[in-house]
Amino acid sequence: MIKRLLILILLVLFARMFYDLTVHYQEPAALSPLATHYVAEGPDELGAPNLVTSVVVTYRGLDTLGEVTVLFLSAAVVGLLLALGAGEGRPESAAEPSASSELVQTLAQYLLPIILLFGTYIFVNGHLTPGGGFQGGAVIASGVLLLFLALPRAGLRHGLLALLESLSGFGYVLVGLLGLVLAGGFLDNRFLPLGDYGSLFSAGAIPVIYTLIGLKVGTELSSVLERFKQ
Repeated sequence: MIKRLLILILLVLFARMFYDLTVHYQEPAALSPLATHYVAEGPDELGAPNLVTSVVVTYRGLDTLGEVTVLFLSAAVVGLLLALGAGEGRPESAAEPSASSELVQTLAQYLLPIILLFGTYIFVNGHLTPGGGFQGGAVIASGVLLLFLALPRAGLRHGLLALLESLSGFGYVLVGLLGLVLAGGFLDNRFLPLGDYGSLFSAGAIPVIYTLIGLKVGTELSSVLERFKQ
């Protein structure tokens, strides 16, 4: 009885909190000084039409570095916990996953290259269109998930995944240090030429940063999916 009463009180408090946020919310009439600087100076300083995500990987690059680190730690912990659980042995009642129909397998094999290409397109063009490294990496991981659903016995090359993950992480930090040394700020994209505004090879190092993030996110999420499949 006391447990249910506490739950009810918590639900009432949460409802009151969200009610106040909803009723009394007001849209800001003007941008903050920092946001004003991003909007006014960002296109010239960064050379990227997609200002939102470009700000995330340049002006706020340390935040993005922290997010990538959190994702890496999450993938590592998942792999460690599942590996420890696998050491206890497979339950006798656990049945082997059955393969899907031939039609589903064929469609998955045709769709997988398209999904991987689309994910690559998202992070390569992240400085021009909505998207970026995290979004492109998640799309690539969704293609791997489709492969596992259609072909449960399919496997990934762990050595290649580990190599791509390590190189992309090292390259990301290296690009950040190059920006710090050559342009005056960590992950400052201006140590490479900004190029023609709106073209594929533009915005300095931002396309390179997005490519490295996309590869790292894609490989880490794919490794997590591989661990869960086992």
